[in-house]
Amino acid sequence: RGTLSDSCYRTRFLPAALGVHFLATMADLAAEEQAHHGGELCCECGQFHLLPDNHLYNFQNEVDDELICHICLQPLLQPMDTPCGHTYCFKCLENFMQEYNFCPMDRKKLSLQQCHKSSLLVRNLLDKLVVICPFKAECQQTMQRCELEAHLQNRCPGFKKYKCELQRKRNAVSKGKEEPLTKVEMSTSRDPEVPRDPEVPSGGSTLVAESSAAAVVSLGTAEPGLVNPAFEETEEDVPQRASPVAETSTIEIHREDPEEELGMRIVGGKDTPLGNIVVQEVLQDSVIAADGRIAPGDHILEVNGVNISSVTHCQAVSFLRHPGPVLHLMVLQEKGFSNRTAQQDSTSATNQEVIHVTLIKRDRSEPLGIKLIRKTDEAGIFILDLLEGGLAAKNGKLSRNDRVLSINGQDLRQGTPETAAQIIQELPPGYVSHEKTVAVKKEPKESLGITIGGGRDNKNKLPIYVTSVQPIGCLFRDGRIKRGDVLLSINGIDLTHLNYYEAVSALKSNAASHSVILKALEILSTDPTDPSLDIKERGFSWSPLWITWLGLPSYLHCCQDIVLSKGNQESWGFSIVGGYEESKGNQPFFIKTIVPGTPACRSARLKCGDEIVAVNGVPAVGMSNSELIPMLKEQKNKVTLTVVSWPGSLV
Repeated sequence: RGTLSDSCYRTRFLPAALGVHFLATMADLAAEEQAHHGGELCCECGQFHLLPDNHLYNFQNEVDDELICHICLQPLLQPMDTPCGHTYCFKCLENFMQEYNFCPMDRKKLSLQQCHKSSLLVRNLLDKLVVICPFKAECQQTMQRCELEAHLQNRCPGFKKYKCELQRKRNAVSKGKEEPLTKVEMSTSRDPEVPRDPEVPSGGSTLVAESSAAAVVSLGTAEPGLVNPAFEETEEDVPQRASPVAETSTIEIHREDPEEELGMRIVGGKDTPLGNIVVQEVLQDSVIAADGRIAPGDHILEVNGVNISSVTHCQAVSFLRHPGPVLHLMVLQEKGFSNRTAQQDSTSATNQEVIHVTLIKRDRSEPLGIKLIRKTDEAGIFILDLLEGGLAAKNGKLSRNDRVLSINGQDLRQGTPETAAQIIQELPPGYVSHEKTVAVKKEPKESLGITIGGGRDNKNKLPIYVTSVQPIGCLFRDGRIKRGDVLLSINGIDLTHLNYYEAVSALKSNAASHSVILKALEILSTDPTDPSLDIKERGFSWSPLWITWLGLPSYLHCCQDIVLSKGNQESWGFSIVGGYEESKGNQPFFIKTIVPGTPACRSARLKCGDEIVAVNGVPAVGMSNSELIPMLKEQKNKVTLTVVSWPGSLV
């Protein structure tokens, strides 16, 4: 790490501050930066930053290199010492340890619990660093860093002016409660005796049902169908039948801090083949982990009484990030397989069968011809009637009173007719990437003014991406590089295969040039109404949403092989959705469900939301469900899945 020799620093908690920051006049930047962050000034440091980030300061003099954090490259805040003798900002180290388990400097194994506060002497030296009031236009005062908050609250004319202006604007705004960022259609309860005929727009569907003769039916199409090798019974299962067991439950989560993150990552949404919102990961020491009742693989059906089983990924993130002291979640949890002996099941076995029905539409407007209802005494969806001349009636395999268990691979054992109609609808637009080249001229000591995340040493092996564009530096002034952009190269140096610190070094060394040429990928939504860039991040460190990673081209994917082994009478223990279909073309295959106690669960590497790229080395691209399913079933005791794993959206 080179010595930072500029006369002014701005501390910032994000993965890395690239280049050296020069003093910025807050009075001149306030309006522009407020628009950039969409928030208010911090009352402690007088500058704009996200709530969980370090405070920002303008230092009067050069700061000794020994007082600089090796992660953010800025003067230390709440310094923490590691057992190996390095010192970092508490928030920088805490964020780093969420992704890695080693010291950033010497890569020795490390956990946050092993670290401790720096000595009182070091903390006093840092507190006495001289800073300049950020409101330079109205106030030219300097003071020790520890005195800035009191100065802003009691003596600074610039901060006082800012607060008066802010209050004036607030008074002009309606005092009504803030509307949610996104709106979703909620299912409405109906008289169970009144038939509900969901409008089925186009394509086909795959349905599992149970009838008066207890028939379990799968209504299928060329759309992503019931792709569920985990739940298939084989001939070996006859003496002891195995069937998946799932339960819904309402869980009440309490937070002392209403804005504290829940601490789980989610995948899915109606704008993806997964359909439902699925928990991918529960973070250690989080609110959800402390509660202990939610686990990876759980499907989230409701948030505070709002049905999110048929909302987009971004809408679900917005609901789950909404602050509040109490959160009510309804979840569907796989409990494993129930075993029944042949004798116990002899009565029902004669009246029960699983039927997979595929209905192909000649035209998108052609209806399936099925009326679905709910019953008061049983959960789920039932077929009320088959319309004469419709596809289902012509097929002849479905009957009145059949219970629908799934459509297109999505579990409807606890579903509603409205949810069924949503599943059959076309997938909304997704995300695409656009490559751009940005050439910028700059002063020799001028900072790039960006911070980055990712790196191939990250546990998800992500490409390098921009986490923030600071309101100083040449790239903010240019305006073409944006938060979330994936960086491909700088001045011809490839960044796509570098780890985090290699990328930091490459960007810093090239930032000394008079001109910089950056190649980057901008991930864009094909839906103009997409709210992903407007989702509130109060209390959350910024990172890309899971769904945006799906827009990356395949050459940026970092694949891993996962080997599963099983006994002759075991299921693999996972279900998948996606694949090629005529109406929508190629869609990725995703892991939708992982059943507890199965080989997929025991591997501890396969996660819900993982994309299957190949099976035993055979590429899955271009395959349909009907082609991939037999391939998985043919593997008797061992299978190698090549997958791409993107981190779920943090809520």
